[in-house]
Amino acid sequence: MARGASSASSGLITWLGLALIILIADQFTKTLILGYYRLGDTTYVTSFFNIVRAHNTGAAFSFLAGASGWQRWFFTIIGLAAAVFIIWMLRTHSGQKLFSFAMACILGGAVGNVVDRLLHGYVVDFLDFHWANWHFPAFNLADSAITLGAVCLILDELLRVRRGK
Repeated sequence: MARGASSASSGLITWLGLALIILIADQFTKTLILGYYRLGDTTYVTSFFNIVRAHNTGAAFSFLAGASGWQRWFFTIIGLAAAVFIIWMLRTHSGQKLFSFAMACILGGAVGNVVDRLLHGYVVDFLDFHWANWHFPAFNLADSAITLGAVCLILDELLRVRRGK
């Protein structure tokens, strides 16, 4: 194997390893919530944060949660397609650190939520931030990783455009 191919392969393994760590952390926390909380149970943590067990059959912000069930498979297929695309992107761009970090975060989070959809038919959410009577929709570590990845993708693009000037 050529030296360049070897370093690209080791880079890919690094980013897939990060995605796996995110997946494991996500599934571990969801297993704890499923084991210790019933649907709707809440634990007060601070004046602005609770742990709560919530189920989301839709996508972000419960988009399509009220649909008849087809959305489970629709979002599963989208998640799997995204995972394949991200792995291809990581394989071809593993040397771009910020970009690859972002993609690995999105990959780990997307697969974490796909696992939930396949196992349970819904995504387990448990992080509940609120202020007064306003509650941000509950979310989980997978959602956090996807959000971090999206922010890093935007930052990577801004930095790339700035370097191009």
